[in-house]
Formats: sequence, C-alpha cells, structure tokens
Amino acid sequence: MPRSDQRRPPPLPPPPAPPRSPQGSSPGSSPDAWGGGGWRGARIWIVVVLAALAMLVLMWTVSPPEPAEEITYSTLREQVPTGEIEAVEIQIGSGRIEVQRPDGTTFTVQGPAGGPPEADVALFDEHGIRRDYVADDGTGWLGTLLVMMLPVTLLVAALVFLSRRTEQRLGGMSTFGRSKARVRVGQRSDVAFADIAGYEGVKEEIGEVVGFLRDRGEFGRVGARIPKGLLLVGPPGTGKTLFARAIAGEAGVPFISITGSEFLEMFVGVGAARVRDLFETARRQRPCIVFVDEIDAIGRKRGAGVGGGHDEREQALNQLLAELDGFEPTEGIVVLAATNRPDILDPALLRAGRFDRQIVIPLPTQDERAAILGVHCRDKPLGDDVDLELLARGTPGMSGAELANLVNEAALTAARRRADRISAADLDAARDRVLMGIRRTSLALSDDERQVIAHHEAGHAVLAHLLPHADPVHKVTILPTGMALGVTHQLPVRDRFLQQRPQLDDALAVRLGGRAAELLVFGVTSSGAQDDLLSATALARTMVREWGMSDAIGHMAWGSRGAVFLGEDLVHTRDYSDETARLIDTETSRILEEQARRARTVLDQHRDAFAAVAAALIERETLSGDEIEVIVERTGGGPRLVLEQPTPMMTGGRTCETV
Repeated sequence: MPRSDQRRPPPLPPPPAPPRSPQGSSPGSSPDAWGGGGWRGARIWIVVVLAALAMLVLMWTVSPPEPAEEITYSTLREQVPTGEIEAVEIQIGSGRIEVQRPDGTTFTVQGPAGGPPEADVALFDEHGIRRDYVADDGTGWLGTLLVMMLPVTLLVAALVFLSRRTEQRLGGMSTFGRSKARVRVGQRSDVAFADIAGYEGVKEEIGEVVGFLRDRGEFGRVGARIPKGLLLVGPPGTGKTLFARAIAGEAGVPFISITGSEFLEMFVGVGAARVRDLFETARRQRPCIVFVDEIDAIGRKRGAGVGGGHDEREQALNQLLAELDGFEPTEGIVVLAATNRPDILDPALLRAGRFDRQIVIPLPTQDERAAILGVHCRDKPLGDDVDLELLARGTPGMSGAELANLVNEAALTAARRRADRISAADLDAARDRVLMGIRRTSLALSDDERQVIAHHEAGHAVLAHLLPHADPVHKVTILPTGMALGVTHQLPVRDRFLQQRPQLDDALAVRLGGRAAELLVFGVTSSGAQDDLLSATALARTMVREWGMSDAIGHMAWGSRGAVFLGEDLVHTRDYSDETARLIDTETSRILEEQARRARTVLDQHRDAFAAVAAALIERETLSGDEIEVIVERTGGGPRLVLEQPTPMMTGGRTCETV
C-alpha cells in the first residue's frame, strides 16, 4: 500500500529500553559464519588463540635450537687442570652448568643444586676459568606443564569448533525451540499512518489500539480493556504488512515480528516450543506488539489435515490458542496478524478473547487509487499530459501493490525510449502490459488468421459499445499479447460493488460476441473462442447455482463450501441430487443460448458497423474506445443502445475478452 502526501506527525519520545531478550536479535548480534554471535562465538576463537600461543611458547622454551653434549660433574673436575675448559655459566637454582671449550664448542653438566661447592670454585679460579652466574629460567616445570596441557587444550578446542559447525549446518539443534522473531526496541519504523493513502476507517480502528498502548490510563478510567488480538484481512497487495509497520512506528513500544511458517519444522514439538518462546519474549518486553504475518500457515482449521491431532501444525496451533487466551496472563501484549485466507482459519482462533477484531483492508476505491498513484509518482518526473484521476478510473480492481508495479513499468518504458519524463502514453502502455500481458512480436499470423481474429474482436467491441449495460471499450488489438491472439479490453465508468441481471446478461452477450461474429461472416467457428466459452459458462453457472437467477431453480442456492482439506480439489463434493444437477446444466445452457442469439441479432442488425471495425483493425491493428465509437456512429450504428430501462450499475472489476 502506498503512502500519501500528508505530513508525518512529530515523533514520539522513545520509551525506556527494557532488558534485551536473548531471543530477540539485532543487527549487532546476528550469528556469524562460525556458528555463534557475541560471547558464544568469541569463546571458540579464544580457545584457538590460547592453543596457538601455548604451542609457540612450547616451541621456544622446550625445544632447544640444537642438541648439546652432556658429561658428568666428575669429568668436568678432571678436565679443569688440563686446560680443556675456557669458561662456565652456572644456573644458581638448578645447578646446571654450561661449559665452553677453547675451540668454541659447548657442553652441559648437571652440577650440585645451588651451585658448585667452594673448593670447586677455587679450582676454577686457580686455573683461570671464567665463571658466570645466571638465574634459573624455570623452564623445566613450565615445559612439562605445557606438554601435558597442550593436547588437552587442542582436543577441547577441536570438539567445541566441530560441535558449533555441526550445529550451524543442521540449523542449530539446540536452538530448534527458540522462536525466530525479530524484536525492535526503541527503533521507529520508517512508515506512519500519515504515510498511507486512504483507508481512514482502518486507521481509526487500529488507532485505538495504538492509543491504548500510549496511554492506558485514559481507557482504564471507564473500565475499557484493550483487544487481545487484531486480524488484518484483505486481498493480496492491499497493504496489511504496511499497516503493521505503521503500527510499529506509531505505538512507540517494542515490536516483535514473525511469519507463520517460521513456527513449523520437520521435528515434532518444535512449533509449540517456538510459540512458547515467542510469548515468553513478549512478556519480558510488555507492553509490546506481536505481529504474525501469514497466520494461515499455522492457524488452519484443525482436523483438516492428514495427521489428525498429532500433526505438528495442529500442536503449534493448540499452543498458540493457549498463549492467546489461556492460564498465563497476556496483559499488555497485543497480537496483530495478517492473512488473505480468513475462511480457512480455525474458529477457536477467531473467537472473542483471542482475535477480538477483524479489520478488513479492501481493494482501494477510485479516489484512493488516485491518492496511491500520486504517492508513487511523487518522486518521478511526470509529463504535462498525465492525468492521475483518469488513470485511477482506468485501473479498477487494482491493489496498491499492482499500482506501484504499474508506475514502475511506466518508468521503465520511459527509460527504454530515453525520455526525461513519464508521459501518459507510458502509463497507458504499462497498464496494457499489466492487464493484457507482453506483446509477442515474434508470432507471425497468416492473412486468413488475421481476418478471423479481426472479426472476432470486432464482434466483442461492437457489442460492448452498443449494449446499454456493458462496460465501455477501452482498447481493442489483434496483436498477439500474452497468451491471447487478440484482446478486447473493457473498463467500467465507475467503481461498482453489486451485480444485477441486466449487467450480467450484457456481459454474457459481449463474451459470446466473438463466436457470433465468426458464424455471421465465415459460417464456421474457430478454436479462438475457448476462453470466451469458459468464462461465459462459469458466469452463467454461478448465476443459476449460487445467485438464484433462474425461474426453474427458484430461490435456492447450491455450492460446496465445506472445510478446506488436502484433497478438496481432487474429490469435489456437492450438496444436491443428480436431478438438480441436470436442471442446473439445462438452465445454464438456456441462458447461454439466449445471449448467443441476442449477440448474433445485434451484430446482424449493425453489420456495416461491425464490418467497418473489422476492416479498421486489419489496417491499424489497434483501436481505442473513442475510435470505435467514431467508426460505429459514422457507419450508422448510432450511440449505445437502450434496450430497456437502465438499472444502477454497481459491479466492479475489469474485463478482457481474448481470442
């Protein structure tokens, strides 16, 4: 959902940061590649560094640079008078003596502890032997200690390193039960309510919860209790997650976010453990908001799967139900969830006391689409011919995400033609690309095929122009686009939210107009009417079976709307008999035949206009709705027919008739 041009309200002072949850993550505490973050990850490196230092010390102190000759102390005394000794270096503590000969060679002698006796010292002095005394370096016990500790240290370091690496590769065996929720504390979101265009009712509904979190005393004076849960429901792309981000920016309290699929793993019990861990984190952070995106991944109806009550997803759902409204208090915790499939959620999840409110975020209206387009075009240069109000009228049924994509496609189109501004033609081309698909320039059609396609699309276009309750024609093309060989694009004049029988009859006649045109001109039909027949049959069957628009059926409706389970698409069930099914088929066929005859009658009465539109399509390949209107009126077709008293047109959506 896009943002509006309204001014952002002044930021609220951030609340005091509560103690940081170990389950919460932040940019500075994410696990590194070695399987840990912070102190837990640093311990591995500390052990490795200590082991390396110990090895260096051992190599320096224990291992001598080269082996030296060693003799006994008595032999040393015998060699003193012979002149074979030049100097001695005595270690006072250990009595170790290093002896140097006149030729420069050295050898060692283990003398008495504490040094040679006085008589031996006098002997050294008598023969002029130089004596040096040094302190004992104590490397004996240190070297022994290092030799004993080094293998143990290296073994412990290797075991810790391998366990952390294995834990990381398996996804963290010891962290399976921890939730993967992201905690924002003291961080304001980049989205506020003022940044969202339209949806004033939704903002007011959610604003009450934000106000309670800001000032609980104001509501508490009259005994009001904050809703425990809010469920955001709406079609894809309408901005449910964007509203959650806005709540995080407005409330000024810790915001914990997670998706429904992150609860589930292949191991039994992990989902329930993660639910417990999530709410333990929330209780330490309260008051706070917990946002569960795509809650249908965990909240699907129980008993609808294969595993029954022992299914891992159902165990996680049971734990979620207990946490939302169970024995443990959850005051100060607001659970916000979003889904586009509320029909498959478990009833126990939707009851009062768990999700007290369901807030519907529908597709935007025409005025809201104009505001949305203005937001997305705010930072883009637009040409003088761009009319966002007109573009909003031509995009019925589009969500905010689709409008954002449309504006981006227009910008890409302008960039491809190296323009400095986005023109109305770029926006129109982007809309056609989004609605009808990419044009297939490599597909070459024969002249006969072009004739059939042109008359087929001319039948759609002329009927859409002449029938009083049909949506006006926006554009017709016989260029292969998307999966279709030709496209007739209709747009309603305004947003409509209710379908009545006259509009449905005209819609069926327009869809069957291509096949009727082929029969009038060529006497045979082609395979190009496949999509028309499928959509017309589905619409007619819905009219008979669900909307009660058949006198033979009466005021009854049938439709299979049971619980959603794994094999629903494989085994279709129905709640009516074979006789009723035969009657539904008969009524569906009758409605289709009536509208097919009606389409052939109208085209036969305006054959000149129909032929002129087909000829123009063959010549120019693409015609706008205004051009078709000029051609039809010039050939005597006249303006749109008024076959009966018009009724209020309140159906919404866009229609594309394809070959």
